[in-house]
Amino acid sequence: MKKIRRLKGFISTSQKNKREQSKDQERNALTGVLQDDFQWLKTKFDRSSDFSYREFEINSTHKAIILFLDGLVDMELVESNILTPLLADNKHVLQQSMPLIEGIEKVICSATVNKGETLQEVVDHVLSGDTVLLVDGVNQSLFISEKSWEQRAVEEPATEAVIYGPREGFTENIRTNTSMIRRRLKTSQLKIESMKIGKLSQTEVVITYLDGIAEHSVVEEVRSRLKRINIDAIEDSGYIVELIEDNPYSVFPQVLQTERPDRVVGNLLEGKIGIMVNNTPFVLIVPLTFYQLMNATGDYYERFILSSAIRCLRYLFLLIALLFPSIYIAVTTFHQELLPTSLLFSVASARETVPFPAIVAALLMEISFEALREAGIRLPRPIGSAVSIVGALVIGQAAVQAGIIGAPLVIVVSITGIASFMFPSYSLTGAIRLLRFPMMILASILGMYGILVGIFFILIHLVRLRSFGVPYLSPISPFSFSGLKDIFIRAPWWAMIERPVDTGKRNPNRMRKFLRPRPPNRKN
Repeated sequence: MKKIRRLKGFISTSQKNKREQSKDQERNALTGVLQDDFQWLKTKFDRSSDFSYREFEINSTHKAIILFLDGLVDMELVESNILTPLLADNKHVLQQSMPLIEGIEKVICSATVNKGETLQEVVDHVLSGDTVLLVDGVNQSLFISEKSWEQRAVEEPATEAVIYGPREGFTENIRTNTSMIRRRLKTSQLKIESMKIGKLSQTEVVITYLDGIAEHSVVEEVRSRLKRINIDAIEDSGYIVELIEDNPYSVFPQVLQTERPDRVVGNLLEGKIGIMVNNTPFVLIVPLTFYQLMNATGDYYERFILSSAIRCLRYLFLLIALLFPSIYIAVTTFHQELLPTSLLFSVASARETVPFPAIVAALLMEISFEALREAGIRLPRPIGSAVSIVGALVIGQAAVQAGIIGAPLVIVVSITGIASFMFPSYSLTGAIRLLRFPMMILASILGMYGILVGIFFILIHLVRLRSFGVPYLSPISPFSFSGLKDIFIRAPWWAMIERPVDTGKRNPNRMRKFLRPRPPNRKN
């Protein structure tokens, strides 16, 4: 009985909500009286200097008005495609046995014309850059798309440079970005779903995926998480990253951000999903695995032997960026017996005049290096790189001469800084830079045992981490032999027949079995 009562209460509440929505729609409906509707809209756009309108008559019988925001429309197209046809003699069209609004729609020369019946729709379309036409005696409006505004041209991505491969990157215009994807995937399987997020900004967000390859459950989960976002404005895709990731307290990125169309297409072909946000050049890709952060776009354009060697070097420098200062602290503080005698004497003589323990000196150097790096990013480009490089050299040399730190520590910090620039993903670089400090503290307390404890906790965290239900360390944990072809090495294309196991189950084969061409037999 309690369940029945709850069900009845739920039904009655839903019916009340529907009745309230219908009443709101009735109150917001266009009346057909041009002056009344226009007065309501003028009140809505009060104190908006860019709100523009033009009143005129169609065939000297029907009063009409167009509404638009100056700066969001192409004035020449508005004049040639809307005003000029409507001000011409259209009696032969408008006097036929058809509704007036349909006759006007035929006269307008624009490619995209839609209809609306509420004042709120008029407001939304004006704010989106459309030109709205209202006619006296007609309780419908026409939304004519003549959008035009200044935008950045397509340029080479600044954060993901490659030697071989395409040179174009995404821009802040979402339609330009979707067109770049369409040009590369000429198939009806490519789906582009649009929605608006942000109560005040009404930012357009697009979900793109390949139907028949992407998992339905993951696509539905992406839709669900985006629809749950209730915020005033979305200014960048970084807002969405924090609102949809599985574990917001993890330092490791769970959503890939890229401004390369070819990288997005490559991930879509593996069954992943892209999220595009208007007004930002960075596209989000989900799900994400740790090894994807270590793979650069240029790896797939080089020969596989060279790409595999560079990947192995990348993983080596990952360990150096995370552990090298910690190992230096542990060895110089607890485990001097690990060093050869000559090297031990050299390190001891360099540290003889240093007044601080190894941990204090290392923290001072690391913090100074991070400050110089951030200063180089924030300063103007012509002087930013000079300040970061010269500052590091001058400060390091002066600190050694003053006896504040030892020369071996300067070498360790420098190599660590170089190693942190090896990663293709800036988000992963930030995570490694942040984890370096607790690892140094553990090394100063427990030595090598502290480093092992830190690595142990990091691995536990990575094993438990998920990105939209996909294990973060897949295909190592859980293990999949076929997935190893594109992890630590990059297998040749003729060997990577199958898609990744976690995201390509629906359509596992990306190509037919390929037989490598063999050199012809030559007879002497």
